[in-house]
Amino acid sequence: MKKIVLLGDSIRQGYEKYVKLAFEGRAQIYSPQDCCRFSSYLLRCLTQWKVEMDCGSDVDLVHWNAGLWDCLLMPDGERHTDIEVYGKYLRRVHAVLKRIFPDAQQVFATSTAVLEDRYVGYYKRFNRDIEAYNDMAIKVLEPLGVQINDLHNLTKSIPEEYYSDMTHFNTKEGAQLLADQVISCVEKNLGVQGVPVDYDKLFAKQTDIVGL
Repeated sequence: MKKIVLLGDSIRQGYEKYVKLAFEGRAQIYSPQDCCRFSSYLLRCLTQWKVEMDCGSDVDLVHWNAGLWDCLLMPDGERHTDIEVYGKYLRRVHAVLKRIFPDAQQVFATSTAVLEDRYVGYYKRFNRDIEAYNDMAIKVLEPLGVQINDLHNLTKSIPEEYYSDMTHFNTKEGAQLLADQVISCVEKNLGVQGVPVDYDKLFAKQTDIVGL
């Protein structure tokens, strides 16, 4: 049975449950319980999460992301992670993944678009920054043979109703949009067919949609 590792921030935490449902009994899906947050945190915790996930080294596909935390505008007016430093961390994450999962294909998911006008307070995100950080990720990772799953392009023009807050997609429409693209990516790369996810049933009793 194929093994897939999902790594990433709260966007990943939002779609992973549906990906697991789609491949239940058809592939083994592993992910850390922790939110992977920013790129340096992902780098710091990778080997620890490998042990906690108990997935072994014979993983077939790693689908990962980092960026929304890195491009966050902090109270001091600076981005959480300088964009050049972000690029260096992505190279290092890629190298660690190659070491701990030597035979795995790597897919990097670009950071999703946000409803920037809804951000209030000291912490903000802007789509122009998200796009710049995505461009850096593509520039760094594509030459290393990493495939890009463009979740940003998927989300940049969708209706606001797909969002559950300014950042997340915990509505039926939003969850289905992202999860189905990740499911399709896994199917294409590993040749494993998932089963259809019944989003109508899963969201039938959900009346209060909130962000993670």
